[in-house]
Amino acid sequence: MTQRRPFRTASIAVVWLWLGLFALLPNLGLLLVTFLERGESDFVRLVFTWDNYARLADPVFIRILGESLWLAAASTLVCLLIGYPFAYAVATARRGLRPWLLLLVVIPFWTNSLIRTYALIIILKSQGLASNVLMALGLVSEPVSFMYGEFAVFTGLTYTLLPFMILPLYASIEKLDKRLLDAAKDLGASSLRAFWHVTLPLTLPGIVAGCMLVFLPSLGCFYIPEILGGAKSMLIGNFIKNQFLVARDWPLGAAASTILTVLLVLMIIGYWLSSRRVALRERKGADTGAATAGRTPDAAQADGDDGMTSGAHGAHDARGRA
Repeated sequence: MTQRRPFRTASIAVVWLWLGLFALLPNLGLLLVTFLERGESDFVRLVFTWDNYARLADPVFIRILGESLWLAAASTLVCLLIGYPFAYAVATARRGLRPWLLLLVVIPFWTNSLIRTYALIIILKSQGLASNVLMALGLVSEPVSFMYGEFAVFTGLTYTLLPFMILPLYASIEKLDKRLLDAAKDLGASSLRAFWHVTLPLTLPGIVAGCMLVFLPSLGCFYIPEILGGAKSMLIGNFIKNQFLVARDWPLGAAASTILTVLLVLMIIGYWLSSRRVALRERKGADTGAATAGRTPDAAQADGDDGMTSGAHGAHDARGRA
C-alpha cells in the first residue's frame, strides 16, 4: 500500500500537469485574447477592450447561433429516437449475439469521420443513391440533390454522431434490473406503462449522457457543414474557424469560442445536477427499501440494492408463494 502511494501521487501529478499545460493555459490565453484589439500586422494589439463581446450582439451572429442550436437539438433528438430502440434491442438480445451487434456500432469508429462525411456525398448528390431510389419509386420525376443545405448537414451530423448516443444507452439499459419490469407487470402494469414508469426513469442517466455526447460535438462541428452544407450553411463552428483562419480576426473568434465554451459548461453543469438528482433519488429508494426490509440503509447500499429492487424481490417472493 505504501509502495503504491508514490506511483499514485506521480500519476495524479502528471494528469494535472497535462491538463494545466494543454487545457487550462490555452483556454486562459483564449480568454485573454477576447479582451484585446485586432492588430493590423500582428494578430492582436495589447489594448484592452469589450468591443469583441459587443460585436457578438450582431443579428448575424445571433442567427448563426440560433441555427447551430436548432440543428444540434434536431440531430440529438433524432439520434435518441433511433438510438434508444437499437440500444434496447442490443441489450436484450441473446448474449452470443450482443458482441456482433455492438460491432456494427463500433465499426464506424475504425474509419475516419472525414472520409465517411465525403462518402455521404455519393448518397446525397444529384443522381446519387437517394435520388435514384426516389426516382425508382416514382416519387420524383427528375434527379434531386440533397446537398448544400440544412438537410445535408443534419444528415451528416446524425449519421456521424449516432454511435455516441447508442453506446451510453446500451450501457444504461444493459445493467437495468429486469426483475423490476417483472414486478411492474405482476402489479398489473402493461408493457408500455412499465417502460414509461420503470425503464425510462432508470435509464435516464444514459439518455442524458448520450444527448450530451451528441449535442456538444454537433454544436462545435465545422467540417460537416463545410463539406455537406457548402456556402449556404454557416454554423458557429464555421464562424469561429473563419475568424481564425480566413478573416484573421482572432479577438472576435476567441470571444465567440468563449461564448460557446460557457454554453457547454452550463450544459455540463446541468448534466451533473441531473445525475446528482438521480443518485439522490436512488439513495432515497435504498433508504425506503432498507426500512421496508428491516435493514440499515448502509447495508442495502452494500448489497447494491435499492427500494425498487426490494419491491421487485417482494413481488417475486409473493409470486413464488402464490
